[in-house]
Amino acid sequence: MVTERPPWWIDELAHAGAEHLDEEYVEGYERKSGYDGHADADVLVSLGLDETSTVVDLAAGPGQFSRAVAPRCGRVVAVEVSPAMVTVLRRRIAAQGLTNVEVVSGGYLSYEHTGGAADFVFSRNALHQVPDFWKGVALARIHAMLRPGGVLRLHDLVFDFDPADAPDRIAAWIAGAVDDPARGWTAAELEEHVRLEYSTYSWLFEPMLERVGFEILDAAYVRGAYGAYTCRRI
Repeated sequence: MVTERPPWWIDELAHAGAEHLDEEYVEGYERKSGYDGHADADVLVSLGLDETSTVVDLAAGPGQFSRAVAPRCGRVVAVEVSPAMVTVLRRRIAAQGLTNVEVVSGGYLSYEHTGGAADFVFSRNALHQVPDFWKGVALARIHAMLRPGGVLRLHDLVFDFDPADAPDRIAAWIAGAVDDPARGWTAAELEEHVRLEYSTYSWLFEPMLERVGFEILDAAYVRGAYGAYTCRRI
């Protein structure tokens, strides 16, 4: 059943980023991101994931994590708002012969979980696409779909510094950009991210996680711009 949304509800697709709706960009996204989901799957296994577990992969993209974790659990729900990403995701899941992965068109603010409560929710580098108000709503919805004691594993672009330090820290972050857009994010792309997207501060995001009912088991930051969180639903 689809829940009717109030007229003030956000349009997730409009905030997905134009590049993620572009079929050519999406085809090369897995190479560009350079991400392999096996390390995160290992983290979940260390926290109790097994062949009976249900995992929801929110903002699944082309499915690097879904494809890595599927052989190690019972059910994976791969949720993705971009139609172009969904097409690639379905094709790559089928090519790998994974029969326990369900692909669902939706996002943080529209996906309606069915079946038993999720044991684990995973998401990587997508929550920054909405303002902080909606991050809070999204995190509360994630909390609701997890069983008590369930685990959220989340990566995002989160700034771990004070506002007064922003000019120097952002400049240092952008200085580490790549030149080839097929193999990572260029300086121009990172500059656009800072201007137009909604990365928040670590000292705002961590209390947000706790406010909606998560215990932060681990929080780690790389280069002051990338946060990785492991949280348990209280």
